[in-house]
Amino acid sequence: MDYDALLNMGTELGYQLMYSGAEIYRVEESVRRLLTAYGLQPQVFAIPNCLIVSFNTPTGHPITQMRRIPAHGTDIELLERCNDLCRRLCQEVPPLEEAKAQVDALEKERHLYPGWVFLLGYAAASGFFAAFFGGDLLDSLYAGVCGLAVGVWMLYMGGRLGFNGFIQTLFGAAIASLVALALVNLTPQQNLDAITIGTLMVLVPGRALTNAMWEIMAGDIISGVNRTAEALLTAAAIALGVVVALAVGQ
Repeated sequence: MDYDALLNMGTELGYQLMYSGAEIYRVEESVRRLLTAYGLQPQVFAIPNCLIVSFNTPTGHPITQMRRIPAHGTDIELLERCNDLCRRLCQEVPPLEEAKAQVDALEKERHLYPGWVFLLGYAAASGFFAAFFGGDLLDSLYAGVCGLAVGVWMLYMGGRLGFNGFIQTLFGAAIASLVALALVNLTPQQNLDAITIGTLMVLVPGRALTNAMWEIMAGDIISGVNRTAEALLTAAAIALGVVVALAVGQ
């Protein structure tokens, strides 16, 4: 058996799981189960931006591979496909070439939505959150416009300018507040708080904080602290952006 190819296959599956936003325990367990199904006893270690897989061949030769995980979001469809493929490979244990082709197909068959779908999501989420926080129909429409502006910044402008996540979020929160102020000045009777908070909800790091608490309870302290710090920095960026925007706008 080509153990280098087997290691590449296991690491690639773990990489795709990490990139889809999977929990740390899920990544480590999936890679471990896959390689165990092929008769190995692997050691797998993962943190949010790094994956290390190692095992000894039957002759006692140790081989290790490390993959760095770039900044990513959450892709539930890819996550489900990875889980389904891992279960199927562990049950069927097909020849290595066939299994590797199926793992490589995860990247090739990834479904990418067009930009307008993401922008529509920003606008719709902001509008519904504004209604949730007590806004009327016009407040929801205004929040949708603010969410659209934030989406344009987050998807197209911030990344191309080379800003990191903290600065992108800070400017996104500032844009949301400034646009909300500008719209409310047109109709002063509207609910500025509902519009602003509804828009800011699309920037709130709910997933990062949830995963952080889950991983701490699961014993993955390093990953949990990493995600907690990410969530706190994102929250600080939102607060700072709103304060600056309100101070300037008012």
